[in-house]
Amino acid sequence: MRMPKTPLEGIDSTTNFIRLGWGSIVQRLFSTFPNHLPGLGLLLMRLSLGITLICLAAAILLEQPPAANSLAPRIIGVVAGVFVIAGLWTPLAATLAALDQFWIPLSFLSSQKGGEWIHIVLGILCASVAMLGPGAWSVDARLFGRKAFPPIRPGKEIHPPKG
Repeated sequence: MRMPKTPLEGIDSTTNFIRLGWGSIVQRLFSTFPNHLPGLGLLLMRLSLGITLICLAAAILLEQPPAANSLAPRIIGVVAGVFVIAGLWTPLAATLAALDQFWIPLSFLSSQKGGEWIHIVLGILCASVAMLGPGAWSVDARLFGRKAFPPIRPGKEIHPPKG
């Protein structure tokens, strides 16, 4: 029995890519849409991160009359938290939230002494969610998830849809 030289030897490498519009662009932002326990882990991570972003921003907004310069980062935190919880445009929302959370301690908008570390930790978690993607239980997975295409038979050409 002959051993293959490479792990992919014998696999047809000719693949026809069809441009699917925004779905394919957003889909490329995710490495996978994991299901089962990894998907549950991402769901729990998204939920805890989004709830924390919303509660932290809402507590600061309701605690004191917000100054004009501290209002925008809090609103960004609430909106990004909602998007992260839903799993909608997760890489973009989580990246925006990470930048927002890193900006807060740099601009001295932190509400309490020593409170800048919570924003740094939240920024790191937001960046992690942005890199990992939303998981299978998200709006992104429903809108932009992996598509199953029928196998291509040799000799049969694929033509993009006319539009």
